[in-house]
Amino acid sequence: MKNNLSNNGTKLILLHPYIQKQGSSNRLWLLVFVSFLTLAFLATLIYTRESISFSAATTSAVSVAAAPRMPSAVARALVHYASSSNSTDHMSYTDIKQISDALRQCPPPCNFLVFGLTHETLLWRALNHGGGGRTVFIDENRYYAAYIEEKYPEIEAYDVQYATRLADMPELVAAVKEQSRNECRPVQNLLFSECKLGLNDLPNQLYEIDWDIILVDGPRGYWPDAPGRMAAIFTAAVLARSKKGGNTKTHVFVHDFNMKVDRITSDEFLCRENLVKSKDMMGHFVLERMDAAATQFCRSSHSPPASSS
Repeated sequence: MKNNLSNNGTKLILLHPYIQKQGSSNRLWLLVFVSFLTLAFLATLIYTRESISFSAATTSAVSVAAAPRMPSAVARALVHYASSSNSTDHMSYTDIKQISDALRQCPPPCNFLVFGLTHETLLWRALNHGGGGRTVFIDENRYYAAYIEEKYPEIEAYDVQYATRLADMPELVAAVKEQSRNECRPVQNLLFSECKLGLNDLPNQLYEIDWDIILVDGPRGYWPDAPGRMAAIFTAAVLARSKKGGNTKTHVFVHDFNMKVDRITSDEFLCRENLVKSKDMMGHFVLERMDAAATQFCRSSHSPPASSS
C-alpha cells in the first residue's frame, strides 16, 4: 500500500525558524541604528547652540573688559572745545578740567552719576568711555530727558520729581539734622527712606551701584520757588557714604559752589573737612565710606575752611 500523501501530490513547505528570526533581527538593528543617529544629531545640535552662546557671551565680556580708555590727547581736545563753546551756560575750562582729571584717574570700572543734563552731557559720557563703568544722568525735566535719550541713544538718563523749594532751605536742613539718627541718617538705602531731602524715586538699580564720582549740576536753583540742589547734595552725600564695595572713596563735585544755598547745604552734608579744592564755581569733596551705625555727617560742626586754590 502506497503512501496517500505521495499519491495525492500534496507538497509541504516548511519554514525554518531561523528565517523569521533573521528578519526580526534585521529590523531591530535598523531601529537601533536610526535611534542612534537621531540621538547623535540632537546631541550635536544642543552642543553647537551652547558653544555659540558661550562664545558670544565670552566675546562680549572680553570686548567690554578690553575696551580702551580714551587717549589723553583726545580727552584734552574735548575739554578744550567744550570750554570754548559759544554757549553762555557752559562750564569754565578750570571747572571741566577738575572733573576730567578725576575721571582719568578713576580706576575702571568707573561709575559716574550726574545730577543735571547740561551743555557738558556728551562730554562726560565720552570722558568715561571704556572700562565697563556707567555714566548716568538725573534731570528734573522728564521731556528733556526723553529727548536726549532719543537723540543720543548712548546717553542713560532718568527724570526725578523734586519736592523742595529753594526758599525752604533753612527749614529743610534743620529737619534733616533732627532726623539724622532715623530717616535722614548718613548711611542707608534711600529707596526706603522718607527723609525730606532724600531722593527715593530713582530707578532701584541706581541705589545698588557704588558710585566713584558724583557731579551735582542740577536741578535749577536761582529763584525762591526753584527746587534748588539741596536734595541732590544730600542724596550724593548718602550714596557716597553707603557704598558696599569698590573704592572706599567717592569724589563729589558741586557746581555753582559760589551760590549761598549750595555752599551751606554742602557744608552740612558733604562737610568742609572733606573739601579738597574750591576754585571758580566748583567745590570738590572726597568722602569716605561710613559705618552703617553712623549718625553724623560731619566729624565737627565747626570745620576750618578748605583751601580755595
